[in-house]
Amino acid sequence: MIDAMPRYHEVRSPQSTPFWNPLHAAIRLSQGAPFRDFVLYEADGVWYYAGGTAAQLWVKPGEIIASWPGKRTRVGWTGNPLSEIPRVLAEYPGDRWNAYGWAAFELSYFLNGLPAVESGLPLVRLVIPHTEAVIGASGAVTRSLDRHVAADCMDLLEARDAAPVPVAAPVPVAGGREQYLDAVRAAVADINAGYLEKVIISRRVPVGGTVDLAATYRLGREGNTPARSFLLRLDDMAAAGFSPETVLVASSGARVSTQPLAGTRALGLGPEADAALATELYTDPKEVYEHAISMRSSWLELSSVCVPGSVRVDEPMELRRRGTVQHLGSLVSGRLAEGRSSLDAFAAVFPAVTASGIPKAAACACVSRIERAARGLYSGSVLRLGSDGTLDAALVLRSVFQSGGSAWLQAGAGIVGISRPEREFEETCEKLASVARHVVPDAVAADPGLDLVGAGTEPAPSGGSRQG
Repeated sequence: MIDAMPRYHEVRSPQSTPFWNPLHAAIRLSQGAPFRDFVLYEADGVWYYAGGTAAQLWVKPGEIIASWPGKRTRVGWTGNPLSEIPRVLAEYPGDRWNAYGWAAFELSYFLNGLPAVESGLPLVRLVIPHTEAVIGASGAVTRSLDRHVAADCMDLLEARDAAPVPVAAPVPVAGGREQYLDAVRAAVADINAGYLEKVIISRRVPVGGTVDLAATYRLGREGNTPARSFLLRLDDMAAAGFSPETVLVASSGARVSTQPLAGTRALGLGPEADAALATELYTDPKEVYEHAISMRSSWLELSSVCVPGSVRVDEPMELRRRGTVQHLGSLVSGRLAEGRSSLDAFAAVFPAVTASGIPKAAACACVSRIERAARGLYSGSVLRLGSDGTLDAALVLRSVFQSGGSAWLQAGAGIVGISRPEREFEETCEKLASVARHVVPDAVAADPGLDLVGAGTEPAPSGGSRQG
């Protein structure tokens, strides 16, 4: 452990001005701050920016690596690495920190005792930032290890937004139909053979060039109504997303919640058509059944880490409007049992039942058999973890991904025994439209450059081929 604790310098903005737009300010900061790697995470209308690195953590198969000035740690693990993360980060000398990053879908194979699937990404990737900002409707606060960077970041936040409105080039999403219909038929056959109750089968849609992710994020956030949103670049992975639901939210107290959304119809076709589709959604046996078993699964998972009798279903089967689609949604919450942490609860519900299936081990095995490529970030989680045990984890859906000079979209549908392949394909098109219509091409593929402050020291390899 290093002797001196990291010292942060804080700058607060005055009361926001009439032209203040927290979304635009957050994007300006992400583009203009002197860091290559960053995470921008929005929860409940507040944007959290994490730039550069004061400390880093990678979870790889069988090994956790943590690094900060004066300390480098390697810890082995078996079974569940999430339980080891708090012990590793407890060595960090800062007394108050937030860590930002992701949990890839492939973590699920280890949590469920399945053969590993290689995506090219760390299973978990976290950074404690060099510079952090909180940006809301009433102004912003920046804190940085460098007082000059803190002041410069505040200048970026308070600058007037002179950038022109981006112009999107919508991505066609109807390709690959027959291949996806075959995949759904294979999943239905597994379900009707009794191997599982439900599985989410997804498909990738190549964008056909690189993407201006900041511009895409701006248009997508203005055109969607997400539960959470994010824009990030860590190592060779970049993404922008508009998450329809949370995997887990843990407050500084002992209350935790998860938010399963299952059951889908299109949205944005006009008031009368939208209302008719909402009625259809509430009365469709397939959609109601799919949601009911997802809600049941979430209840059972939280019950495994919560005080007996404390788990409840709030807001059961309420309509949630998310961009181009509407869903049935419920909120399942409980009080953590003594000795249980927010990461224990996250492990219990990860991957989200609405992006994997029921039972999870069988569903994840089905995904690995049927889908051609590892998922990586898709249907994993982007998250914010606090030293006080708070956790806010978004489900990575309705996103655009970019790595190795390629960009893609991805969406899936919940498959049960009475699913119709044609309708499931249509559902993926409806979900993809939430992002596809906002994609802004990268006019000039710029050199990504280097970190100016807080550079990563052990970048993860890129890729997406299946090796397991």
